[in-house]
Amino acid sequence: MPGTLQRLSGGVQLVRLGVWLIVAALFVAPLVLVVSLALGGNQFPLLVQQGLGEAAVNSVVTTLASSACAVVLGGVVALLLERTDVYGKDTLRILLLSPLLIPPFVGAISWLQLFGNNQGLNAVFGRELWNIYGADGVIFLMTLHSYPVVYIIVAAALRSIPADLELAARISGAGNARVLRTVTLPLLGPALLSAFTLTAVSNLADFGIPSILGSPVRFETLATMVYRMMESGIVANPLQVVSTIGTVLLVLGIVAVVADHVVSSRAVHATHAGLSMPLPLGASRALVSAVSWVLALAITLGPILGLTYRALLPAPGVPFTLQNISLSNFQSTLQNPRVVEGFTNSITLALGAALLCGLLGWIVGLLVTRTRARTNTALTLIVLLPTALPGLIIGVGWVIYGRYTDLYNTRWVILLAYVCAFTALVLQAVRAPLSAMPTAVEEAARISGAGALRALCDTTGRLAIPAVVSGAVLVAVTAVRELTVSVLLIAPGTTTIGVQLFNLQQAGNYNQASALALMFAIIGIAALALTIRNPERSNS
Repeated sequence: MPGTLQRLSGGVQLVRLGVWLIVAALFVAPLVLVVSLALGGNQFPLLVQQGLGEAAVNSVVTTLASSACAVVLGGVVALLLERTDVYGKDTLRILLLSPLLIPPFVGAISWLQLFGNNQGLNAVFGRELWNIYGADGVIFLMTLHSYPVVYIIVAAALRSIPADLELAARISGAGNARVLRTVTLPLLGPALLSAFTLTAVSNLADFGIPSILGSPVRFETLATMVYRMMESGIVANPLQVVSTIGTVLLVLGIVAVVADHVVSSRAVHATHAGLSMPLPLGASRALVSAVSWVLALAITLGPILGLTYRALLPAPGVPFTLQNISLSNFQSTLQNPRVVEGFTNSITLALGAALLCGLLGWIVGLLVTRTRARTNTALTLIVLLPTALPGLIIGVGWVIYGRYTDLYNTRWVILLAYVCAFTALVLQAVRAPLSAMPTAVEEAARISGAGALRALCDTTGRLAIPAVVSGAVLVAVTAVRELTVSVLLIAPGTTTIGVQLFNLQQAGNYNQASALALMFAIIGIAALALTIRNPERSNS
């Protein structure tokens, strides 16, 4: 086990105490307030009257269905891109992972332009090919936006499988299908289970997709029910009501985080797995490549074209002709003071969150991987817990917390809520490289006379900086497009670009919403193309 530091080192213990105080203030306190408010009265009869049972069933059905589909699709894509000789693998990887950097609610707006009522392909063919509103649309979009996460997890697991295990099966006469069935898939079991857990938690927490595709047809989930309770004014004490829902989801989140922690600890870990066993497609290479490219182009270009179609029309209902094409929606959107204000606030908050999450995630990562303490597991799980909670529940916690601390209606409450929600991204980025680093560098620093804290920071801590930067960049990208955490926290002067896009869509200003969503999507895909790395080239 890594960790050469003395357990009772004064400097390390002081840092640990400081980190625990910060974690208690930013992570524990808001959630405790949610639970305490929920325990203040029995709100279940009112919730049942407001449709709690139906919302819970809808949430469970959409979550389980979309997560299962995402695991299957993400696993297939991982095998396709990591093991086969499919044509155009590098470009396919960018196209197939494009939903990763497009906010789910933007994806919902995009596909709505293709399969909404009298929109897109439904309008072109003069009949309804598919009405995207309702449960099937929600499941489809949740699957589409969660399978890239499955790909990332499964691809990493594939690269960690020792090649000699698969090679031994191949030497014994097993074909590709049998090797996959008897060797590869069993070894991928923990990764697949972990991917299912993470996607299920994320999909259960999603607000943007069911609000855009479900609300118009009264298809309600727990997340959209929380928003309705907070914004509609139909109940006397909305904070206490939604805190009851939040407490239930908090319990589920704790179970999910603990389960994922246990599963991850049992997964296959191999830092030098060797070359992976290739799976040549043979005679089916052309067919599989063609199907893959059609799927990739449909996923990427389909919604882009739908958004472009709507964004270039000056008003709804105007026929799409060369004479009617206009850039007025882009101009109006970029000149909208609320949009400009939202963009400025989002950039400021994203940079602030990246800095604070990077620093806190770096310190927590060092403590839980390079030092010995009984509280390390608890610290890890607490920091990871917000990833298993709906953003709206985190928002509710900070609404309550903000009112107690005079932070409400300020940018600070949004920034601190972001730190609570996104520090886990940095911690997840640094844990693996920190755990894999040898202890020799720290021992050398100690022998040279450095104290425990300085030895940790100047050696292992400095080597982890690239991983910290990667995690911080991910925080910034996530925060700048964020909706669910901030939608309940904004006030005059503190609105964000994600909330403004959502408001444009909800207000029926579909053309300007499409223009803004198109810019979101293009920037996300461009960022993916610039940052994604071919694993084969990276390894070489």
